[in-house]
Amino acid sequence: MLTVSGLKRLHISVSFDLQDGECVALQGPSGVGKTLLLRSIADLDPNEGAVKLDGTPREAVPAPTWRKRVTYLAAEAGWWSDIVQEHFTAWDDALPLVMRLGLPGDCGPWPVQRLSTGERQRLGLVRGLMLRSRVLLLDEPTSALDSASAAAVEALIAERVADGTSVIWSTHDDAQAGRVGSRIFAMSPDGNIKESLP
Repeated sequence: MLTVSGLKRLHISVSFDLQDGECVALQGPSGVGKTLLLRSIADLDPNEGAVKLDGTPREAVPAPTWRKRVTYLAAEAGWWSDIVQEHFTAWDDALPLVMRLGLPGDCGPWPVQRLSTGERQRLGLVRGLMLRSRVLLLDEPTSALDSASAAAVEALIAERVADGTSVIWSTHDDAQAGRVGSRIFAMSPDGNIKESLP
């Protein structure tokens, strides 16, 4: 279980528990702090408060290890090499996920510049999924995708949730929030969250 107690970052102040195998949809207008919240939980930005995984405080875990267990996936993934497969430690292992998300099996040698925004988004998601994290913090993971590709992502994440992965899924799509989330966290401009059922 992920426990967030009194997490503060700029105007944000939140507390909540995220159970194993639970997906919570995070909603709110642009600029209210959804990304700030997700990045803070992953300890990518300075913040105050207590964040624990299975009772272990975040500060007791080396930062790189924490981020492999509690993984933030940005809407736009970072790319540091020119070739797609060079961003994966085990490209052959990633291929089934790559193809499941509608990309061709021969895209490994492609230059990253060739990729569309949606292809980059899906490959960035695969890269994160390969870590087999306990908690996934998804920042609008389907914002650049058509409905078929978005549905493939939703199905894949639903399988991970069924296997015990915990997910916070930021989305502007009300229908998607209702599909993926067992609970909905609505973030207000004052940085608080109000919980509701889909």
